Amino acid sequence: MFHTILCPVDTAEPGLETKALSVARQLAAESGASITLLAVVPDMPVMAAEYLPADFHANQMSEAEQTLKDLAVKSDLPQDKVQTRVRLGRPYHEILEEAEASHADLIVMASHRPRLATYLLGSNAAHVVRHAQCSVMALRPEAA
Repeated sequence: MFHTILCPVDTAEPGLETKALSVARQLAAESGASITLLAVVPDMPVMAAEYLPADFHANQMSEAEQTLKDLAVKSDLPQDKVQTRVRLGRPYHEILEEAEASHADLIVMASHRPRLATYLLGSNAAHVVRHAQCSVMALRPEAA
């Protein structure tokens, strides 16, 4: 059914990805698909970048890579079927780019509950759902 599942993870919001990782693991087990975990480090505006250390982005990307590897182990993902990727840029844009580059046939991602700002500006999940060339499963966290 699926060959490649892309699972974007927001490393700035620990715990939000739990449901998405669980669903991705289950779908991969049923279909034999590989899973690509993706973290996107937001690019800083030029004005802010001049106040940051020269290795700021490199450190952020290295930390994100380690977080993805830790999540793969913690989530009991099959290590022979998991890849990790870290990109720099706008989250929704990089998710769409990675989906195309990895030939993903499914994106499984967490989504926030809508807030006023989300309705006005749109969320990353909403952008991905609207523009992805493959199927997208956007999962909300359990109600509190």
